[in-house]
Amino acid sequence: MKPVVRYIIAASAVTACLFLWLVGDRVGAENRREVTCNSVDAIIADSLAFISPDDIKDWMADYGTYLGLRLDSVDLKKVEAVIDGKSAVRKSQAWLTDDGVLHISVTQRAPVVRFQSASGGFYADAEGFLFPLQLRHTARVPVVDGALPLKIDKNFKGAPETEKERQWVLSVLDLVRWLGARKEWNDLVGQISVRKDGNLVLVPREGSERFVFGTPTDIEAKFGRIRQYYESVAPSRETPYKTVDVRFDGQIICRNK
Repeated sequence: MKPVVRYIIAASAVTACLFLWLVGDRVGAENRREVTCNSVDAIIADSLAFISPDDIKDWMADYGTYLGLRLDSVDLKKVEAVIDGKSAVRKSQAWLTDDGVLHISVTQRAPVVRFQSASGGFYADAEGFLFPLQLRHTARVPVVDGALPLKIDKNFKGAPETEKERQWVLSVLDLVRWLGARKEWNDLVGQISVRKDGNLVLVPREGSERFVFGTPTDIEAKFGRIRQYYESVAPSRETPYKTVDVRFDGQIICRNK
């Protein structure tokens, strides 16, 4: 067979395939326009168990009417914007399938610490993003309470507005991560409170001592002084001190009040 004939046959075959594909695609598009959205498949893309598929379905009420709409009338970008606007959501992805199902996959925002004050509580993730407590689930994370140096309302979400507040939250996260990586100390510390003067106070799970930690800086050195207290000072006492100040380098200041 001459090359020119082979070329003509090949070109004709490609043209025929392209034609059939275009026809099939057009028919598929026409059929798709007749399909309506009939249900939501809510997917949790991680294992945090912080929000539930029911939460996602409830949040879709903020979108408005979507069930019964033709697939090409469902605004996927709006769906994602609605879900991403929820404080516990890090990122969502929405897509439709030809069976009329709206799929929404959600990656959760993982709480690392809970801040609690007289006016309410909120979580922070590893990046210092603050978001409100959730109605259906309470995360088992360390709690920092007391006179928090943060001026935010109970519905706030996002990074703290001032640089001073952002740095304070990040330094507390450093302390929480440090404790989480050291089982001995993590098991010891039962509570972290903030006094009116801004100093952190660590409350052990056992014993009556209260350790004045100061700012959440020089963490390693301060816990070294707490260790020294337990190894050298506490054994010599029948009655434990009430306050042990470990803020200052080379000093352990013990008081009975």
